[in-house]
Amino acid sequence: MPEKIRGPHKAPGPLAIALIASAQLMIVLDITIVNVALPSIGKAFSFSPTSLTWVVDAYTLVFGGLLLLGGRSGDIFGRRKMFMIGVLLFAGASFAGGFATSGALLIAARALQGIGGAIASPTALALIASNFEDLKERTEALAIFAAVSAAGASIGLIAGALLTQYLSWRWVFFVNTPIAITLAILAPRVLRESEKQHVPADFIGAIASILGVSGIVYGFIHSAASGWTSPISIGAFGIGVVGLISFYLRERSAKQPLLNLSIFSNRNRSGAYAVMFLVAAALFSLWFFLTQFLQDVLGYSPLKAGFAFLPMTATVMLIAKNGARAMRKIGPLPLLVYGPMAVGLALFLFSRLGPGASYTTHVLPILLLNATGLGATFSAVFPTSMTGVTPKEAGLSSVMVSVAQQVGGSLGISVLATVSAASATNKAAQLVASHFTGHNAKILIEVSGWISGFKAGAVMAVLAGIIALFSVRRPKQEAIAPGVMTSVVME
Repeated sequence: MPEKIRGPHKAPGPLAIALIASAQLMIVLDITIVNVALPSIGKAFSFSPTSLTWVVDAYTLVFGGLLLLGGRSGDIFGRRKMFMIGVLLFAGASFAGGFATSGALLIAARALQGIGGAIASPTALALIASNFEDLKERTEALAIFAAVSAAGASIGLIAGALLTQYLSWRWVFFVNTPIAITLAILAPRVLRESEKQHVPADFIGAIASILGVSGIVYGFIHSAASGWTSPISIGAFGIGVVGLISFYLRERSAKQPLLNLSIFSNRNRSGAYAVMFLVAAALFSLWFFLTQFLQDVLGYSPLKAGFAFLPMTATVMLIAKNGARAMRKIGPLPLLVYGPMAVGLALFLFSRLGPGASYTTHVLPILLLNATGLGATFSAVFPTSMTGVTPKEAGLSSVMVSVAQQVGGSLGISVLATVSAASATNKAAQLVASHFTGHNAKILIEVSGWISGFKAGAVMAVLAGIIALFSVRRPKQEAIAPGVMTSVVME
């Protein structure tokens, strides 16, 4: 049954999808826009390598943890209203981040950005269902939304490079404010409002999930600096485990759960979520470590480092387009095995790079190999996550892919930073023992940490391929309910 809508009576035009897509681009872009600016941010606030991960984690952790609640808030209070609240909160947090005078304030601003993004992103996706009733128009709108979501992370690296090189790292935050305010002003003029649904918000489940994931993430990051036996590390892991168990028990017993656990009953769906979780965890090692390697070791400017990823971005889009056709012919399994394995091989090859590496003969070929893996993975993981779902369940399943991506990235970067820090500490001890100091020693210590981080990321990606091999099967033709892939969010 079509949902009731309120707002402009005329059919939505190009401005409506442009507004929705712009919001999604801004939110996804902010996951990586700070990566190229990390060396400048680290110097400005004297961050340690492990503390620097919080500039990324504070955003992705809160964003991923609150996505389900953000989507539910749109159902309860109206999608357009919550979309506007989300983008305005994002604008304010970005403005505060740009003016941050300490590392703590910057991390707090990033967390607030995550809250705004977690409200705006799922409501933006749901607004497509509210505003595009014609099947052809809705399909086109979803295609644009998906393209923006896929390209946003890579665009963020280039945008961050331009802003950092020619203005300041602070502008990677300032740039969001006028864009977000403009979106909030235009929203009531071009978007229709959905009817509010009388369903409870599972705040207890949301709090339990945030405590669970953030406890685990903080435990890894603190362990890198203070050791696994530190009382704070042990306490953080304890809170994380209790939070995750509480979340599971809550969702099993709640009448209106934030996450309906039956979504995991299909092995293809569960496999797709696991693959996305692990590939995202591995991929953050590429963005986090390689951007620093290019600048600190090869001497690239932020701009040059950002554009170094451009060939990978173009190749991912090309492979993903052809991968969609390949999936229709051979099914998801070959793509979901090859994709993560190729990413794993690429990350392992990155671990072999040293100070004498060149972009053309070393970095670029590995980036292109990584791109084939990412293109294959992304072209298959989203359709596979829709296996066997009804149109009513499609919204939850699509959001779960985003949750797996963001939470996987948060946990991944914390684990990889811990591994990297431990390796760097061991290398530093060896150099001190041999009386080797100075700038070259510092470079060797950093490279040692990055090498271990890349290897750990490679293990995660290979594990994703193994999980796909044993969990994913080619679905029957009717396994994806009619209309699911073109509706995505129905009610």
